[in-house]
Amino acid sequence: NVEKPDIVKKIHLSYYDAGSDVVLTNSFGGNKIKLASHGLEDKCHELNYAAAQLVNDVKPEGKFAAGSMGPTGKFLKPHGEYTEEEFEEAYAAQAKALTEGGVDFLLIETQYDLKEALCALRGVRKSSNLPVFVTMTFNRNPRGYFTIMGNSVAQCVEELEAQKAPAIGTNCTLNSADMVDLLKIMRDATPLPLIAQANAGQPSLSSDGKVTYSQEVEDYVNYIPQMIKNGANIIGGCCGTDPGYIKRMAEI
Repeated sequence: NVEKPDIVKKIHLSYYDAGSDVVLTNSFGGNKIKLASHGLEDKCHELNYAAAQLVNDVKPEGKFAAGSMGPTGKFLKPHGEYTEEEFEEAYAAQAKALTEGGVDFLLIETQYDLKEALCALRGVRKSSNLPVFVTMTFNRNPRGYFTIMGNSVAQCVEELEAQKAPAIGTNCTLNSADMVDLLKIMRDATPLPLIAQANAGQPSLSSDGKVTYSQEVEDYVNYIPQMIKNGANIIGGCCGTDPGYIKRMAEI
């Protein structure tokens, strides 16, 4: 964001050109706790503020910029070393910078622990008056859909709805086929607007070090109509997708 802003802006513009109504800032790992693993916690405000401005520099009229806020990558006590207050402070600082940088709303995303998601929501509201959406990440097993911390879909929906999140949803891990059934469960549990951002399948590493994903674009978009039918209001792409996927989704 600071050292190579033109590259970041070019990527943002490619998504708008492909048909995106909303583009996320390059700030997924921008909270202080995550940045600390790289010795960059003191640059939290600078990096997130720059991230917001870069999207706004190329945002067409009538389109939107969302402040991406990914997980800390750490765990709350007793599973980890952090307190809820420390998580809240980390998210508050990031939200403040993104808000001052000019995003239209904030997206707390890829949350694998409901407790952290709730900390993030409280933290954001300490420093920003912008709308804030929350997406959880679920795995699918024989018992259904659960986060890695064991949170059920019903539990996540109930808690986030109680905290008056204006829109909720799911992103990452699942491909578009697996997300179809998950959305039906979420829609049955809430009238809130639902966000869905599926992975392009699972990643694999080739012998030459190239990462590829298992779900090709045509198979991916084949499930988009069913995702909409099952309740998705806002649809985008997660890991493995690119402007080509967005272009095909926008054509549906």
